[in-house]
Order: sequence, then C-alpha cells, then structure tokens
Amino acid sequence: NLTDEKMDETKKTKKKCCGYPISIFFIVVNEFCERFSYYGMRAVLVLYFRYFLLWDDDLATSIYHAFVALCYLTPILGAIIADSWLGKFKTIIYLSIVYAIGQVTMAVSTIHDITDANRDGTPDNFTFHTALSMLGLVLIALGTGGIKPCVAAFGGDQFQEHQSRQLNTFFSVFYLCINAGSLLSTLITPVLRAQECGIHTQQQCYPLAFGVPAALMVVSLVVFISGSGMYIKTDPEGNIMWSVCKCIGFAIKNRFRHRSSRYPKREHWMDWADEKYDKLLIAQIKMVLKVLFLYIPLPMFWTLFDQKGSRWTLQATTMTGDFGAFILQPDQMQTVNPILILTLVPIMDRLIFPLIQKCGLNFSPLKRMTVGMLFAAMAFVSAALVQIEIDKTLPNFPSSSESQLKVVNIYNRTLNVTISPNEHLLIDSFESSADYVTLDHQDISVSLNTNPVITKAFSLIKGERQTLIIPSDPTIMYMQEDIKSKPNEGKNAIRFVNGWTADLNITNLDSIEPSATSNYTLVSHGKRDFVLRHGEQWCEFSRKFGFGASYTFLIPSTVFSTDCASIIEVEDMKPNSVHMALQIPQYFLITTGEVMFSVTGLQFSYSQAPKNMKSVLQAGWLCTNAVGNIIVLIVAELGKLPKQWAEYVLFASLLVAVSIVFSIMAYFYTYIDPAEIEAQIRKEQGLESEEKEKETLEMEEIDESQKNDQEVKQTKI
Repeated sequence: NLTDEKMDETKKTKKKCCGYPISIFFIVVNEFCERFSYYGMRAVLVLYFRYFLLWDDDLATSIYHAFVALCYLTPILGAIIADSWLGKFKTIIYLSIVYAIGQVTMAVSTIHDITDANRDGTPDNFTFHTALSMLGLVLIALGTGGIKPCVAAFGGDQFQEHQSRQLNTFFSVFYLCINAGSLLSTLITPVLRAQECGIHTQQQCYPLAFGVPAALMVVSLVVFISGSGMYIKTDPEGNIMWSVCKCIGFAIKNRFRHRSSRYPKREHWMDWADEKYDKLLIAQIKMVLKVLFLYIPLPMFWTLFDQKGSRWTLQATTMTGDFGAFILQPDQMQTVNPILILTLVPIMDRLIFPLIQKCGLNFSPLKRMTVGMLFAAMAFVSAALVQIEIDKTLPNFPSSSESQLKVVNIYNRTLNVTISPNEHLLIDSFESSADYVTLDHQDISVSLNTNPVITKAFSLIKGERQTLIIPSDPTIMYMQEDIKSKPNEGKNAIRFVNGWTADLNITNLDSIEPSATSNYTLVSHGKRDFVLRHGEQWCEFSRKFGFGASYTFLIPSTVFSTDCASIIEVEDMKPNSVHMALQIPQYFLITTGEVMFSVTGLQFSYSQAPKNMKSVLQAGWLCTNAVGNIIVLIVAELGKLPKQWAEYVLFASLLVAVSIVFSIMAYFYTYIDPAEIEAQIRKEQGLESEEKEKETLEMEEIDESQKNDQEVKQTKI
C-alpha cells in the first residue's frame, strides 16, 4: 500500500507546466476568488448594518468588529482540525462548503423584497433579516478562518525539495493574489452596492454587492475540487499547540501542588513540568512564552488598524467623493490600504530600512514595531482633525429640550412674522427664514401682519426640526416635520411645496394638493430631472445634487408659464463639503504603521522561537488581532463619547501609552538564537555528539539561507 501511495504521488508530481505542478494553478485561482469573496463582503458590511438594518453607528461598529474578531480566532480551530484530524485537503473542502453557504445566506438576507409586504422599499420584518445575516456571518467566520492556515501550506506541499525556486515564486504569486483579490473586490462591490435594484421597489443593491462575493466563493470551491486528482495530500501529523497547552497545564498544576515553602524553588515555573515532559520541549516553550509576553500590549495596534473598515468608512459617508473624473463611494476609500501596501513593502525593504542601516542606526525589529505603533497613533490624530473639519460643516441640531423652527412664505407678498415671545422675522414672498430659530419652549403663537392680523397657536415637538408653511391662504398655515439628521448614504432629501392652484403630479412622488407639502424623497448625487404635470400641462425641472443635503422646492403659480424656471430652492441642510481626499494622509500613516508593525512583528517572532513552534506563535498573533477588535466593540458600546473626534483622540492616546510600555519591555528584551539553545540542550541530554551537532548547525545555516526568501513571503501572507 505504501509503495502504491508513493507511486501515485510520483505520478502527480510529474504533471507539470513550465516546471510547476499543475495543481498549484487551481490553488492560486482558488485563493484569488476566496479573497475577493471575503474582502468584497467585508467592504460593504458596515454600511449594510447602518443603512439596511438601520442600526446606529455604535452598534454597526460593534457587530462589525465582533465578526472580524471571530475571523481571527477560528484559524486556530482550523489549524488544529487540519493537523490533528482531517488533514489540509479535507479541511479546506469542508470548511469552504460552510463558507459558501454562509456567503449565500448573507446575500439572501439583503433582499428587502422578501419581507416587504407593503412594497415601500423597507423590510417589514427586521428580525428575519438580522437573524439570517448573523447566521451567515458566523458561517463565513468559521469558513474563512478555518481555511486561512491551510491553503498556503497546502500549496507548499505540492512542491518537491529540489523546487525551492518555484516554491518562492509560488509564494510571491500567492501574495499577489491576496492583494489583487482584496483590491479589486474593494473597488467593485461598493459600485455594485451603489446601483439600484429590487423586484417591487428600487433600493441600494446590497443583494448584488453580497451576491457577487457569494458567487466567487462558489467558484473558488468548484475550482479547488476540480484539481482534486492532481494534489499531493499529506496525512495529519499532529498539532504542536495541543502538546504545548498540555505541558503548560501540567507545569501550573504541579507548581500549585508543590506551593509549600518546603519544596525548593525552580529557576522557571515551566521547570515544574520536567517530571513528565522532555527538557527540549520545555526549553522551546520557554522561548515561545518569552515572545508571547511581548505580545501583551500588541492588541491596541489592531484596535486602531481595523477601524478603517468601520469608523473610517462611516466617516467617509459624511464627506464628498466627487473627484471630477469619477465619484468615489465611501466604502471604496479602503482600497487605499492595499494599494499603499503593494507600494510601501518593497520601498521599506529595499530602500528605507537599508538606508537607516547604512546611517549606522540600530533600527532593531522591536524598535520598528514601536515606530509602527506611533504611526498608527498619528493616523488617528489625523482622523480626529478630519472629523473636526466635518463637524464644522454639520448643522446645529436641537437638543432633547429644544425645538427648531423655519418659516417658508408662499403668500403673494412680504410678511412680518412674529413668534412668541419675541422672535420677529421679515420674509419675502416665496422665500424662507435665513436659518432655523432655536426655541426652548413648546407652545408658541404665530402672528402675521396681514389685514386683518392672523394669529395661530402651535405646539412644537422637543428635539425636532419643523417648518411653518404659510400658503396662499395664510389662515391655513401649518407645521411640517423636517429631518433632524444628515440623509443616509450621502443621499439628498428633497420635498416640494405646491403653490399652484391645482393638484400636481411630480416624477417619483405622489400627487400634491394645492398648498400641500410632499414627503421627503431621497435622491443620489448627480443631475436629476423631475417632470411636473397637470393634465396636458407639463414642464421639466433639473437640478445637480451633491452629497448629504436637504432641500425644499417652492412651486409658484407661474410654474408652467415659465417652464419650471420659477421654482425656488430653499436649502434646509448644506451638502457635504469636506473631501474624501483628506482621508488619504490617515490611510498613509496607518499603512506605514502596518508595514513596520505587522510584517516586522512576525519576522521577529519567528526568529526568536523554534521552527516547530511557528503555529503557536501564529495562534498568539491572531489572538492579539481578535482582542484588538474586541476592545473596539467594548469602547463603542460602553464609551459613548459625545464627539467622534474625541474617540479618535482617546484611541491615539491609548496607543501612545501602550507603545511606551512596549518600548520599555523591548529595552529589557535579550535577543536569542533558538537553534543554538536547542543544540545545547540536545548536547546535555547526550542525544548527539558534538561533531554531529556542529554538522547539523552548519546544515541548518545553509538551509536557512536558501529558505530566507520563502520565509519572508510566508510572513507577509
């Protein structure tokens, strides 16, 4: 049987194209499709929470980061399943099926027509859509996390020992596919989301934005299965993490049993495990724990870094994305990160770091990581400055104890409007008051200087904005509720006041009676045309809109005779004026921090621990990422800071404090050579002669130099 298996593997390795196993082409395509699927879905996720499920910013941010945290915890489970039970191939297949089901479930949850019985464009049963989307996200987290540690390693299994050059090229292409999938999906899915689709009502096309990633995940699974007959499939070899956990558990338990002072102390608490476990394993675990201790402050970096997909995306929704030649969607700003990654990694590796070294500066890995943290902190200071500029352009909305009132006059002459107790407004015909008047009392009376004087009492709503409409017959003046927040998704809220003498039909609006006001309707940026019609009479009104404004259009009695040119525009809320380009500095700073912190951090970790402990370090590294996202969740739900810029400053300050702690820890850290320590222990145990040990060390040095490029590629992945 063993002979047959070896012959079968030999046949598989003979299937080559340009010196590469044909099987790796299936793996590369699979990785591109999977990364497109994951990053495409994640790019629009926080806006789906905010504008489809109608959650507030804090809840949308919390659930987004809970999902990301889960995605960084499940790779540990995937690695254990692959190494101890199913093997890499079966783990990828089974969890990819779970992954695909999750993506399809998520796409189905975004179809508003499923529960939109009254066909108003809004789901009637949010519980159904929320439950379905949460189920989909859990399955996606299990799938993407579970296959994450398996695919790159499975690709490496397809090469023979003499194919080191091809293996290095494979990791380069694999890394390129990850970035290409991320970049393209983050560009494409926001465009799909911005389209309008629906069976009964046209809404933002979330089904298409989530459906395309779901389709790509199905394609990824089909492609991977198609290459099944060509793969080299290795059996599970056992997972070192389980052995490490058992050894640490025994040491703690044994130390607790011997806590009495009559037992002699040992040099290290892990030495309490030497009654049962090999000294080499204990020494290896000590080296790993030394690195893991340095991981304690690291989650704070990820707390800031992963907010580019949540808080920064929500920040972009309050900005303008008009770049002249093209319109950038808020969720497309995330593409700046992969673009800068592809640019900065080679610049840092080939230019910046060598230049610093030539200047004689000791820019050690731990110092690089500290500087990376400070860059991330500066990114959030930059985000806070941008937020302050945005806040300057936002309307001054009423507090819960105040009311705001605007007056619109469509009477045929100028009116002097008196609002009790002492507000006096002079408003021309078909004009409005300059801005909203803020009042701290609910009950008011309004007097008009008509002949005779007209006085009417009104009761205002606390915490709301309202408009007093004075029609052609002032005796029937009335209150109209206004919106009290920026329109969602950067759209514009518009309404019409009919000052004509009969009913009017307007494109996409219900018929408006004389002197009445239409409900708000949301329109996207760009030029929009409206046809006003009454019987055989009609005219077309056009207006170019920006982002996030609110308008009331006053229709005079001369509307048809002037071909709609006499329609008056009242700006209730100014459009977004802060440009998305102002976010580029914060993306540059956070990406520079990522290159210095993330890539350097893993390279340092792997250099300071035995090679057979890489999976333990990878698990620890992923846990720091998960904990970082959990911190965002806690701050978003419990912090409740009144101003968003204050939250950015808080995070920046926390990271600066953490970076100081980390720099102190790094100062006292002593760099080690794990191979040398292992060799010394083997020598003490008499497992190898001194000559054989020297020979082994020499071979390891040669092997290390040959695999250096491969290690760098795997680290970046």
